[in-house]
Amino acid sequence: MKYLWLTLFFAVFIWSGINPKDYFTWILEVFPAIIGLFVLALTYNSFRLTTLLYILILIHCIILMIGGHYTYAEVPLFDTIKELFHQSRNNYDKIGHLAQGFIPAMIAREIVIRKNIILYPKWRAFFIIYFCLALSAFYELIEWWVAILSGQGASAFLGTQGDIWDTQSDMLMALIGAILALVFLSKIHNRQLEVYIKK
Repeated sequence: MKYLWLTLFFAVFIWSGINPKDYFTWILEVFPAIIGLFVLALTYNSFRLTTLLYILILIHCIILMIGGHYTYAEVPLFDTIKELFHQSRNNYDKIGHLAQGFIPAMIAREIVIRKNIILYPKWRAFFIIYFCLALSAFYELIEWWVAILSGQGASAFLGTQGDIWDTQSDMLMALIGAILALVFLSKIHNRQLEVYIKK
């Protein structure tokens, strides 16, 4: 599992870094995936995650690397979808923000359960959803800071595509992602967590 994970990660990473649309945007988009890789490597022996979580994290990294290669506003498949369904914009960005709620929700859930931080399921769900909203809001602040510091160079990173409500809709997608993750993956996650909880 570990070697397959690393093979897929680096295969997409190398592809992503070959002639991306813009190297500055590529660095900005791929940087969180690199941080994630280092965190997973550092915690692999001391706090090994469930298989489900490693798969979800890999999917999130791939989403970031695809967005970094093309920029979120110009992913070809979503240009095709835009034309087919007469959409006003390339919506790959929204997939990224959905994942920004979906995957962190499961990461937070695993940590909270395994560390016995919040014992009551309803309060746990409440905390996880608000944690994901806070994370999404903080990411929007990072985008804003990067835009201020780098000027026009951050336009592809922001990916607003002229939508004045882009920031709000991004956070909404993260909220929906967090809720969907808790609704559809909690039972599967619980089964995998049994191994760690019994230790």
